[in-house]
Amino acid sequence: MAQEFASDAALPPRPAWWAFVAISVIVLITLPWFVDISLQLSLSLAFVLSLLALSMSFLWGYVGILSFGQTVFYGLGGYCYALFAMNFGYTGWAMVVALALPALFGLVLGYFMIYGRISDIYLSVITLVVTLIFEKAIRSTSGPEYVVGSVRLNGQNGIPGVPGLQLPGMSEPLSIEGVFYLASMAMVVVYVGLRLLLTTPFGRILVGIRENERRMQLLGYDSRRYKLAAFVLSGAIAGLSGALYAVWGNFVAPEMFNLNQAAQVVIWVIVGGRSTLIGPIVGTGVIQSLTVWLGASGVGQVTLVLGFILMVFVLAFREGLLPTLGAAWRAIVGRSGAMRNARSGHHG
Repeated sequence: MAQEFASDAALPPRPAWWAFVAISVIVLITLPWFVDISLQLSLSLAFVLSLLALSMSFLWGYVGILSFGQTVFYGLGGYCYALFAMNFGYTGWAMVVALALPALFGLVLGYFMIYGRISDIYLSVITLVVTLIFEKAIRSTSGPEYVVGSVRLNGQNGIPGVPGLQLPGMSEPLSIEGVFYLASMAMVVVYVGLRLLLTTPFGRILVGIRENERRMQLLGYDSRRYKLAAFVLSGAIAGLSGALYAVWGNFVAPEMFNLNQAAQVVIWVIVGGRSTLIGPIVGTGVIQSLTVWLGASGVGQVTLVLGFILMVFVLAFREGLLPTLGAAWRAIVGRSGAMRNARSGHHG
């Protein structure tokens, strides 16, 4: 784990990291035996949203692309799953479509932005504008004429009654416990997959492009192709998150696209630490728990409080919570080791 705090994700994982993953999987498998249904639902939502945070942390922290459009892919994944499942019934293919269509949209959008050599700041602005366009478009579909197959889009009221996921060989959709296992294992698989991807030549090139794109181009790498591939991959992960949200809540709505959701993703990543993959997962859990607690406490301005928290972390924990804690731990260990060496030298 310490190697990821140090942003050494391009190095092969150490045995301690694999042990951490194994212990985490065991904990997640046994957790439903000890917690009630309401906590399972809350944790499942946190796992689903962690996938959205992972899609941004990979793209922003390791490729250097800040996209405010992750909620576009998130919403597309949710709506694709809902419409396909409600029209055709078989939810397995609906999940495939919910991954493929956001990835395809990411390919088209990313191609025009990246191959158009748009600067990073304008790329962020364009993804923000695309988010606004999608939200406004979905909200304007309230009339009875806005139908996909046999399903009305319902505008800002959203689409209720989205079918749960029915896996091959199962006669019934996943239960609440089944959704918990699906969301948690999807999060683990994506986290491990991205971590291992960064150790490959492809991952190392992405990090090299983030550090010095011009140097990588001079070395003969087409940086646009690698950035586009990363953009498509992050879009597919965000689409998976949206589809799992539809499975979790049996409901999709335009709020999946809105700026408030986009801002929250940025907060999760900044709080946890964008230079890590585990950090945004922790950041999502912390902020989601805080949001629920503030709502239950009757605090009316939850967004204002979250904005204040973001300011604090930007000023006091510039690298994020986990990298800051990791650096503090290494400093303590290094200082204690130096003291032991000095003491042993004195006695010698």
